[in-house]
Amino acid sequence: MKDDSSDQPALPPRKGKVGSAGDVPPQDASADIDPATATAEDDEEARLPELPEESAEAIAEGGLTAGHAAIENAVRLAPTSPGVYRMLNAANDVLYVGKAKNVKKRLTSYARVNAPQPARILRMIAATTNVEIVSTVTETEALLLEANLIKQLRPRFNVQLRDDKSFPYILITGDHWAPQILKHRGAQTRPGRYFGPFASAGAVNRTITALQRAFLIRSCTDSFFESRTRPCLLYQIRRCAGPCTREIDFPGYTELVREATEFLSGRSHAVKQLLAAEMEKASGELEFETAATFRDRLAALSAIQSQQGINPRTVEEADVFAIHQEGGYSCVEVFFFRTGQNWGNRAYFPRAEKSFTSEEVLSSFLAQFYDDKPPPKLILLSHEIEECALLADALTVKAGHKVEVSVPKRGEKKELVAHALTNAREALGRKLADTTTQGRLLEGLAATLGLPHPPRRIEVYDNSHIQGTNAVGAMIVAGPEGFAKNQYRKFNIKSEGLTPGDDYAMMREVLERRFKRLVSANDSEAATDKERPKDDDSFPQWPDLVVIDGGRGQLNAAKEILDGLGVTKVSLLGVAKGPDRDAGRETLFLPEREAIKLEPRDPVLYFIQRLRDEAHRFVIGSHRKLRKKDIREAGLQEIPGIGPSRKRALLHHFGTLKEIERASIADLGKVPGVSAESARKIFEFFHAEPR
Repeated sequence: MKDDSSDQPALPPRKGKVGSAGDVPPQDASADIDPATATAEDDEEARLPELPEESAEAIAEGGLTAGHAAIENAVRLAPTSPGVYRMLNAANDVLYVGKAKNVKKRLTSYARVNAPQPARILRMIAATTNVEIVSTVTETEALLLEANLIKQLRPRFNVQLRDDKSFPYILITGDHWAPQILKHRGAQTRPGRYFGPFASAGAVNRTITALQRAFLIRSCTDSFFESRTRPCLLYQIRRCAGPCTREIDFPGYTELVREATEFLSGRSHAVKQLLAAEMEKASGELEFETAATFRDRLAALSAIQSQQGINPRTVEEADVFAIHQEGGYSCVEVFFFRTGQNWGNRAYFPRAEKSFTSEEVLSSFLAQFYDDKPPPKLILLSHEIEECALLADALTVKAGHKVEVSVPKRGEKKELVAHALTNAREALGRKLADTTTQGRLLEGLAATLGLPHPPRRIEVYDNSHIQGTNAVGAMIVAGPEGFAKNQYRKFNIKSEGLTPGDDYAMMREVLERRFKRLVSANDSEAATDKERPKDDDSFPQWPDLVVIDGGRGQLNAAKEILDGLGVTKVSLLGVAKGPDRDAGRETLFLPEREAIKLEPRDPVLYFIQRLRDEAHRFVIGSHRKLRKKDIREAGLQEIPGIGPSRKRALLHHFGTLKEIERASIADLGKVPGVSAESARKIFEFFHAEPR
């Protein structure tokens, strides 16, 4: 053992660095990733060699003895104070970085020969030949140093946050008489006001575009600005006030910059009130072109607030973390809220052994995440982590202000976490669908359903309506490469004699239209009764498997349609929702066979859920497009209880009907004269949940 704080890989404690989730006991240590579950995006350096199933027993016979001896040697000289320890192998590679309040006690837990340990810990101990220790004054400093070293050294047995991208900010420059608005990454050295972080460059670009429409601030470089002799195209399309050629004077442009700064600083309501008053004044003076300009600016501001979804009323500055695990993977979804606005979200897929719980992965993820990022005042989590108070103290030290870390139990904050959790679930589903696991899932699906071979084309059907209105059916397609979105189709239900809400009749119409077209386009006998050539690599037009969202009744209706058309070589599957529509408790129906129920954590069941949920997402989106078209034609007068005064107030606040549609209940409730009940009615009118 050696206490080597000057060793190059091990940096001394830095008070500006934030550490990992803290004191992880041996049985909670992160381990190497099984290559069978590695994603296609993993780089070659991140892939680990596959270990045989009997590796733990094989190691126990020889390697464990040497590993325990090395750790016991370290225990003799280990301090009883806080610190960070690193386990190294014979090649001097760091295997694991951990921290402890009492380093001696922690290492002793690894050195117990007869103590039960998971296989991953036994592999780590067997590979250990040396232990290095860095003492720290407090456990908080140990936490900070631990995360810094994990991110630098990427130890094999730690949870690893693969995050090499900095977050973008919006910068309004302060070194020119006509400030410029631009996207900024990296060190904040240029004079000006920085607003962020934003989750992605796309979120920044969309916001800047909307801000240009709302406040007409220039985005051109200083050299381009100085060389202009006439306004550029942005001035012509009303996205710049034209300060370069003095189309606007200095006081006027300064006022636009002030309004933009106030909006980004959280005083959006006052800015919108001012613009609405100016629009009303211009309209009263019959200056309709000027009034239209203010209307467009109001609409642009409403677009900024609604384009990212939720904009909380009670949360000024917070980061929201939610984790979802499925199929051996973990996804952490992060939402950024600043100045009461949602500034985007990003999904992370940390490398962690699949036996780890959500709490363990989230705990290790958090401090690594803030190692090089400024934490906000509030951090909301979806799961309780073991060392929440210690993490809050460490982030407080880093930020220079109090940082609260909590798991909300009720109210708007809990809704924010629930929204993030939904996004985490969907992001992980897309990740699984797009990785190399797709082939294994198709093979498992074929084995579970008794198919002759893994399906190359799966078609999933669903329909949607609200009490029979705007009825639409949809088909989504999946294959070895994941979802084939260019193959998706929607079917507007056309039958005039259809009983409103008759799901069976809707499904019959969709299947008839789909398969009649296939039969007419191909020779029926060849298409239905002959096998495809084995060397045909093209994506098939005929499905191997048709999945119906429904139980035995829907399945029999689908089989009747296909039998009537002479289609005999297409397998059918019905997926009935579980009790209370709980995911994981679905029942699978096959023609002329007993119903099947799979284990809740079965990867095949998860794959089937993903197929069904994607069909549901697509059909709901298609239905809403039809419904919104009808709403736009009808206008606000169709909403019960919304008269001319409230209609005028809504349009003054949001600018256009489209922005009213996008608004949340909270945003609608901010409109003068619109009560909470009226806001709910307006929102439900635009967002009534179809079935």
